[in-house]
Amino acid sequence: MPLVTSKEMFKKAYAEGYAIGAFNVNNMETIQGIVEAAKMNKAPLILQVSAGARKYANPVYLKKLVEAAVEDSGLPICLHLDHGDSFELCKSAIDSGFTSIMIDASHHSLAENIKITKEVVKFAHDRGVVVEAELGRLAGVEDAVNVLEADAMFTNPEEAAEFVQKTGIDSLAIAIGTSHGAFKFKSAPQLRFDILEKVGKLLPKFPIVLHGASSVPQEQVAIINKFGGNMPGAQGVPEDMLRKAASMAVCKINIDSDLRVCFTAAIRKYFAENPTHFDPRQYLTPARAAIVQIVSHKLVNVLGCAGKA
Repeated sequence: MPLVTSKEMFKKAYAEGYAIGAFNVNNMETIQGIVEAAKMNKAPLILQVSAGARKYANPVYLKKLVEAAVEDSGLPICLHLDHGDSFELCKSAIDSGFTSIMIDASHHSLAENIKITKEVVKFAHDRGVVVEAELGRLAGVEDAVNVLEADAMFTNPEEAAEFVQKTGIDSLAIAIGTSHGAFKFKSAPQLRFDILEKVGKLLPKFPIVLHGASSVPQEQVAIINKFGGNMPGAQGVPEDMLRKAASMAVCKINIDSDLRVCFTAAIRKYFAENPTHFDPRQYLTPARAAIVQIVSHKLVNVLGCAGKA
């Protein structure tokens, strides 16, 4: 089975009230863990590559690893560019075989965002590639994304409807209170479901995306802190809120920080318990197993896409 786009995935997800997991990938063990979990649970997958991942691992290596995952699993897998910030970067990803790309021009004015996005949509659609864009601004820091809380901005539903109509995009990331990174809320977590509901009414059956939607499992944060880490106050989006969003218009939920936290917790614990070990295969094996465990949990209990491949 070749790499697929997210078009049919989203159509089915919207109709049946669940979301597809879009997991950020950086190395072989992370990809193997995510795909193993999806294979166990017969779930469709979006594997996404950020600017930071491209710089760290080289997109050629990542694409070949994802192609190996498709061959090994037989699952429908979409390879997605996360937060492409220019036409040139989106074009490069499309030319190299990505089946889905995100153009993030949300830091521009609405008019400029529409202009840039339309250009990307035209190039991508002519080549059978789907396009995600963003309206509104999420706070937080993750890879190349760095938005101060004061600069964050909720999505305006009327502008969202105009944006989709004028650009021809295939999915839209909106800002309803999620944020990038592992420190998402200073007080009680809260999402603007009223905005999501209004967007759903103005854009019926149109796939909505949530960025910055990791839950930052507290038991894993505790392991990191126990074994030499320092992550006070780390917290994410409660999983019941994500499940509610998935039952509405949200068809794609991005998950990155949860993978990093679980991977790091497993490695810190292993080093503390095995101080004489130095073989990467020894400590990366439990780290990979931690990825399998967290992704399986997300697919079954949060996203609701287990058995949907």
